[in-house]
Amino acid sequence: MDLRQLEYFVAVAEERSFTRAAARVHISQSGVSAQIRQLERELGAELFERSARAATLTVAGKAALEHARAALAAAGAVGQAVGEVTGLIRGRLAVGMVSGCTLTPLFEALAAFHGEHPGVALSLREAASDRLTEEVRAGALDVALIGAAAPPRGLEALTVLSEPLALAVPPGHPLASRRRVRLRDVAGHPVVCMPQGTGLRAVFDRACEERGVRPSIALEAGAPDALADLAARGLGVAVLSASMTAAYADRLVAVPVEDAGAPALLALVWHPAHGPAVRAFVRHCRRTFGADPGAHPSGAPGRTFS
Repeated sequence: MDLRQLEYFVAVAEERSFTRAAARVHISQSGVSAQIRQLERELGAELFERSARAATLTVAGKAALEHARAALAAAGAVGQAVGEVTGLIRGRLAVGMVSGCTLTPLFEALAAFHGEHPGVALSLREAASDRLTEEVRAGALDVALIGAAAPPRGLEALTVLSEPLALAVPPGHPLASRRRVRLRDVAGHPVVCMPQGTGLRAVFDRACEERGVRPSIALEAGAPDALADLAARGLGVAVLSASMTAAYADRLVAVPVEDAGAPALLALVWHPAHGPAVRAFVRHCRRTFGADPGAHPSGAPGRTFS
């Protein structure tokens, strides 16, 4: 007997019809019948009681059915195991990351993955978080490190950093003496922030919408350094994450936003229908980023959530 015969046998048993089984396995009815007859000869017993209306299992057929299913499942598992090994020998892994990212754990994960699976071709590209998310959904990227207000729907995610919003203003600014502010306090000042499509902007926009605040967006820039320079020159209140402000303590005052709502997230995202290379890379990311999303990972601060 061979696997093809077992496949046809299971199809007839489940469909209770040679005609429907033939359509299911995409061959002629006579072909299915011939293979089942050959299987019955090899087993020395009839597997079906045939009538014009249905094909029903005999006692021997019922005894054989679960074993046939198990054999097909085992064969499928062999194929999957070989496919996964092959994918980790000569596959590909396309990784995306937010623009300007210099997070050491991501690069450590890439290096560890490459050391373990040198046959997998790696690619790495930068873009804004919304673009990266769509490319993961579309399959153009296998996995991406994004900034977001919440994990994207329909994708699996690993949160590696969770931080509240903070403002950065020069020492002489009216908000500099405040221990903390509310979003409505920001509305009275020009704001400099990242453009739409970035994680920080998504968090800021959502918080303002929930509080009924309409901020005055004066200037936009895609890099935290640029936002800090603009704020230091008095051109607006910079909207950053809490850890970002630490890099500019020599010229800007950080002011927490108490009603900013949900924190800004930095997350690794991938499609649920992922392959072995993605699973292996995510495993390395879990190790290098650590289990605590509240702890700032090693690497240059102020370079995330784009």
